[in-house]
Amino acid sequence: MNSSFQIHGGNIDEEARRLGLQAENIIDASASIVPFTLSDSFRNYLIQKLKENSFRSYPDRTHKELKKAISFYHSVEPEMILPGNGASELFTWVARDASQYGINGLPSPGFSDYERALKCWNASYKFLPIPLYWPPQSPQAFPLEVSTSVIWITNPHNPTGQLWSRNSIEFLLKKHSLVICDEAFLPLVPNGEKESLIPLVNQNPNLIVIRSLTKLFAIAGLRLGYAISHPSRINNWKELRDPWPLNSLAIDAGIKLMNDTKAMLKWKQKVHMWIRNENSWFDNQFKDIQKIIAHPSVSNFFLLESKSSLLVIREKLAEKNILLRDCRSFKGLGENWLRVSLQTRENNIRIIRELKSQLNR
Repeated sequence: MNSSFQIHGGNIDEEARRLGLQAENIIDASASIVPFTLSDSFRNYLIQKLKENSFRSYPDRTHKELKKAISFYHSVEPEMILPGNGASELFTWVARDASQYGINGLPSPGFSDYERALKCWNASYKFLPIPLYWPPQSPQAFPLEVSTSVIWITNPHNPTGQLWSRNSIEFLLKKHSLVICDEAFLPLVPNGEKESLIPLVNQNPNLIVIRSLTKLFAIAGLRLGYAISHPSRINNWKELRDPWPLNSLAIDAGIKLMNDTKAMLKWKQKVHMWIRNENSWFDNQFKDIQKIIAHPSVSNFFLLESKSSLLVIREKLAEKNILLRDCRSFKGLGENWLRVSLQTRENNIRIIRELKSQLNR
């Protein structure tokens, strides 16, 4: 078996080449993205933009219309918004500020890109282990007493799927020089927006919230996210970054998605119903699998734990065109852990069937 492992999910082409498979036949349960295709009207909109040949010109460096659309949707001032080339580009700028405040606290296991971003600026950081067993109730209180100057939070947490309450995170704003909250998965969670920190940004200049459209709309290839924070911080990043971090198609897509509030509401309702149904179904299926624990999750992924290595099982499923997330890149986890992302019911049945087949051998 190849000894290398994924730093991020969704490496379909790489895995297909390694295994000699056709990428289009793979069920990618390694990346936590909704399994739905975008509406015909949205695809037609993008096609029309291509036909207009507007890409001969440079993109709008100010992102005025995109910021206006995001501003209206979240009820914040446009000056508090910085669109980015996916959340990852924004993490790099967040880490620049975070490096100036002292030690950064990274709850672990956690998303490895935070560490990558901090290393760009030679920032000091330490890992803060979170309990790996938690009750199914949601939301929960943030579980750590943190002494670092800066704290990075993912809500809901990746890879555990826990949802932290706004009240318990709001308390941290009084104790830390900088609080960074990555809410990439929050729009997917039924009733998750109630725990968003975006309404707190106005009164808390030490708060940064990161959002992404990748997970909700399955547009990872367009690379589109945004940061919301104090205008002075946003303006500083704007002056330092690349002149054209977003391409025209991503900008147009963001404007269309954020401006159409009725379509947004309908899409989120569809996603929430899917998560409620498939999350409950998946949880029930694992009750019949004795060799694996599926930890409680509010999001579109489950963290799986076994008493023995799951690497061989992951490889066997990959050979069957099913990719699960190798968790060795998550600090504090190892080869006894996998993360599986929800798919359509048909594909979820295939995943469970293959898991049971391998575990019963």
